Amino acid sequence: MITSKIIANGILKSVGVLVLIALGLFFIFKIQTVIIYLIMALILTLIGNPIQYFFRKKLRFNNLFSTIGTLLIFVFIIVGFILMFVPLIIAQGQSLSVLNTVEIEKNAQILLAQFSAYLENHNIDAQNLIQKSNLASRINFDFITSFLNSILGTLSSFGMGLASVLFITFFFLKDKILFIIGIKRILPDNHEDKILNSLGSINVLLSRYFIGILIQLSIVFILYFIVLLIFGVENSFIIAFLCAILNIIPYVGPLIGSLLAAILTMISNLGNDFQTENLPTTLYVLIGFWIVQIIDNNVCQPIIFSKSVKSHPLEIFLVILIAGFLFGIVGMIIAVPLFTILKVFGKEFLPDNKIIKQLTKNI
Repeated sequence: MITSKIIANGILKSVGVLVLIALGLFFIFKIQTVIIYLIMALILTLIGNPIQYFFRKKLRFNNLFSTIGTLLIFVFIIVGFILMFVPLIIAQGQSLSVLNTVEIEKNAQILLAQFSAYLENHNIDAQNLIQKSNLASRINFDFITSFLNSILGTLSSFGMGLASVLFITFFFLKDKILFIIGIKRILPDNHEDKILNSLGSINVLLSRYFIGILIQLSIVFILYFIVLLIFGVENSFIIAFLCAILNIIPYVGPLIGSLLAAILTMISNLGNDFQTENLPTTLYVLIGFWIVQIIDNNVCQPIIFSKSVKSHPLEIFLVILIAGFLFGIVGMIIAVPLFTILKVFGKEFLPDNKIIKQLTKNI
């Protein structure tokens, strides 16, 4: 018989569970920076595992020196990128001033006037439309200074974050065995083997995946750089690098990169004739970028997905699409690694399920 005391106890337990969940979510929200550091350190660990293995097996380093060697490679790469950008930042330091903001606005007005003249030459009355909409007066470039200030504020904490990530990565690489032993102690005995097998498979697959991503971005960067060099775009190296990094965002990133390259190409050719030089050069750069994307989509990505995470390209597309609708850009970035983790655990714990069998037949 259900009494009022039983109902009250049930309500109290439910309220207690909800309070604990709320406190847990609040705690996670408060330490989200630490969680991001841990995720970044885990990614670096997965990338560094093959490097550490090379030091240990091929060069006969012990565990400590192989870990230090792996971390030094990461540090050299990071310092190399910083040294690559510092001269450009110093050279463009004057762009932080208000005067240069006005100059940027003036150049944009020139570009808008050139575009209007081009349309009028093709019997399109764009000038009247621009005047009616008051488009030129609505372009406010004051946000550039604020944006740059926010970037500088973010960079001020970059050193602390980088040191934290490298410190965590060092112990992830050095004490992997201790972590495995610790996990064994807290795992239920009946699931211990399955979980450890899953973690081993995940480590191998995600290590291959992240290394494959680095190779893919390097190939895309080189091809972008060649395209920009062919058409004489200023700061080709930096533009190619930024556009290649944007490729981390599936499907959306290449579109943003193409748009960014087009805008920077038009700005770099402001002094040239719009119809005969500026517009054709921009179109050629866009065509070159689209050709690079065709190569990437049909050669690089299928190899990465089939060799690393053992997934069909259609699977990957649907997973990224769903994750994008649910969680936005961040969801699109983490969709493939998370899907891989779920597949591995599904294979270990639900091996007889027909859907799991079909999805994990190549793992």
